[in-house]
Amino acid sequence: MLPRRFNLHRPRSLSEVFGLLDQYGDDASVYAGGTELLIALKARVLHYPHLIDLKALSELAAIEEYDGDVVIGALASHHRIATHPLVRGVVPAYADLSDGIANIRVRCAGTLGGNLCFAEPHADPPAMLAALGARVRLHSKEGQRDCAVADFILGDFETARQPGEVMTAILIPKPAPELKAAYRCYGAGERPAAGAAVAILPDAAGNVAAAQFWIGAVSGQPAALTATMAAAGGKPLGELAEACLAVAADEIAAIAASDDSHGSADYKRHLALTMLERALAAALGGEARAERMRA
Repeated sequence: MLPRRFNLHRPRSLSEVFGLLDQYGDDASVYAGGTELLIALKARVLHYPHLIDLKALSELAAIEEYDGDVVIGALASHHRIATHPLVRGVVPAYADLSDGIANIRVRCAGTLGGNLCFAEPHADPPAMLAALGARVRLHSKEGQRDCAVADFILGDFETARQPGEVMTAILIPKPAPELKAAYRCYGAGERPAAGAAVAILPDAAGNVAAAQFWIGAVSGQPAALTATMAAAGGKPLGELAEACLAVAADEIAAIAASDDSHGSADYKRHLALTMLERALAAALGGEARAERMRA
């Protein structure tokens, strides 16, 4: 099915983007790669009389280190992120996650900013970005603001982005060299039914100084396992799995989930605990590489 007719705009600057958003309001949507939006338009689930193509704003595709952050432009494709030497060298767990998203066509066309703004619930990036303490940068004609990824996605296809705002960058705090991070997911096809991200910072004695455990794709937003994080504090790395997994099982069982084409709610919760156990083992074993398992 073809999408309904729309007008395509190709602004050359952010100020032009803001002018178009002012002019057309709810009748307009910005897009970059279009891998999510165009599917919805073709299915006629969504319709916008005006589409604003951001691809000419090449400055929004830059990847650089600045003021203690790895700054990834919102228009950077998953493939570019996966292969960029800065991301691979400083945040290898996220580079490897990017290298496993969907398929090569989607990785080359799809952008990280588009992925986050569309907020499709079965997506890989949000949980890992939340575990790494990442935030998104949003610009409007009034100025800019930062929002933690953990707070940005509010539910299925719903974000904290306000009317007139455009995401321009994703900022990942440069992690300590000793950080142990990993992501594991499982799904039928190219989307995860459940994913788990861990980031563990040990102290000089080999005990846990800080830990982040996040579950993705099970509910409408990444879920923080706060009790599991608390249980991890101060534990020797060798005892971490034993100390945390029972607590995590109870927390994951309480995550709001629903039955869908990816499986029943109980099945997805079961997968989430299994993926958390594997992510934890990978992080502690030094295997940062993300692993995607498909049915």
